[in-house]
Amino acid sequence: MALPMNEKLLDETGWLLLQELQQNARLSYSELGQRVGLSSPAVADRMRKMEEAGIITGYRTEINLGKLGLPMMAIIRLGSFAGQSCNSVAAQVGQIPEVLECYRVTGSDSVIAKVVAGSVEHLGKVVDQLSLYGLPTTSLVISKGRESRLITHEIVKCVE
Repeated sequence: MALPMNEKLLDETGWLLLQELQQNARLSYSELGQRVGLSSPAVADRMRKMEEAGIITGYRTEINLGKLGLPMMAIIRLGSFAGQSCNSVAAQVGQIPEVLECYRVTGSDSVIAKVVAGSVEHLGKVVDQLSLYGLPTTSLVISKGRESRLITHEIVKCVE
């Protein structure tokens, strides 16, 4: 459910701004304004307010990991930590450079990590590091089934 303050920021124009930014965060205020029907200063003001409200938390660049020598991606699930809390394990796992994302989850696994590696040997070393925190189960990513989904007003309306 949206907070009352956010309802004003997330009117139809606010959602259009978010949609455009999710597709291309490098658009200028002028280009964004043309796309959503606002002036450049109005776009800048809206974006500043959404940042201050914590709705926009950052701007990102997509990187082709293969071009950087990291063609392998894996999802590694960790379960059964001997005497360690899930929060502690997730924090420690998140410090490993090859770990792109790390989640504390419910179910038979306690932590799930998305990792990258340059080779099978490199991945083996990462798995060995992770095994210090729990029993690892590794799944290699063969292909990405879907690009990241845009967060739209329709998705949020489903929970209202």
